[in-house]
Amino acid sequence: MTADAAAAALGVARFDARQNSRFEDLADDEREPAELGEWERIVQLLADAPPGTGYDPDTGDVVRAELAADNAAAAREAELREAVQIAVHAYELQALRELGALEQAEPREGDEAVRLELTRRAGGYVQDDVDTWLARNLATHRGHYRGPAAGLLTPPVLAYAALLAELRRLVPNAGIDELAFAARLTTTEPEAAGDLAKLLTHARPAR
Repeated sequence: MTADAAAAALGVARFDARQNSRFEDLADDEREPAELGEWERIVQLLADAPPGTGYDPDTGDVVRAELAADNAAAAREAELREAVQIAVHAYELQALRELGALEQAEPREGDEAVRLELTRRAGGYVQDDVDTWLARNLATHRGHYRGPAAGLLTPPVLAYAALLAELRRLVPNAGIDELAFAARLTTTEPEAAGDLAKLLTHARPAR
């Protein structure tokens, strides 16, 4: 994560904190201060580091230290830790989206839960660009998706990934943007797109 991305994520976190402070049921959310404090620490860390230094949220220990100080039961502590990590990663992806750099994000474990968190923050509306990013990663076996890791991905995302993988196999030289129609098809007719992907498995590339 770059200093610009971290600063953008901090801005999103501060905006959310201001918005949530207006609602009584959200004002006492114990996760928010930990998330905001973590982003402030990351921004300061990168500001003090040599230019070009990056940061990987997975290596940070502040969230774990804060949760370790919690006197709640072990099960609650683990649940809270996971929630914070999901929220931090959601802020990271949101910051990259605002920078127009989502495609640069390396997929990793927990992306499926982050997708649900971003959808929740959007009031339940599906984030098409995030679904497209996930489907492309799954179709190209990138990062976390080098192995079987479908997890909580929805049928349209799975259908898009399957169809995209088969189209890329049949037309290896096609650019990813040339196959954008597959996303539209799977959004409106996920079952039909899945059936088409299965049918294409029997096709052979032209020689």
